[in-house]
Amino acid sequence: MPFVELFVPKGSLDQERREKIGGRLVSEVMLAEGAPDTEAARSISWLVVNEIDAWFVGGRRLPAGEKPKYVVRVGVPAGSMSDDKRRDIVRRVTRVLADADEDPARFTEAATAWVHINEVPEGNWGARGEIVRIEDIAALVSAG
Repeated sequence: MPFVELFVPKGSLDQERREKIGGRLVSEVMLAEGAPDTEAARSISWLVVNEIDAWFVGGRRLPAGEKPKYVVRVGVPAGSMSDDKRRDIVRRVTRVLADADEDPARFTEAATAWVHINEVPEGNWGARGEIVRIEDIAALVSAG
């Protein structure tokens, strides 16, 4: 059950690239997590695209027209990740971004995209006005 946030400079993604990334990003994270590919699992696996008005690197504003930078934050329940799963998430997210880019080779550079995996502590997820625990999530996605 990932919650994925994609941060990009405003105007850097046309509709086609946005759809290409949006159509795959959550699916790839779900695969890395080991989540079942069910309607129930997909219904609680979200992606939010944040277009940022001002993006600075090293105190310098990125000029208009420069190839975009990316930050992807992936929120997952704490305790559901291993180093192998984290590594797989980073690889899959980077591949999705590279596949949608005009210059995929630039994703071998650290200055192009950062992936942050945020493991949300048990008891810190909430929905329907109540705390949602890992066993609640597992029951929902396995029930389909």
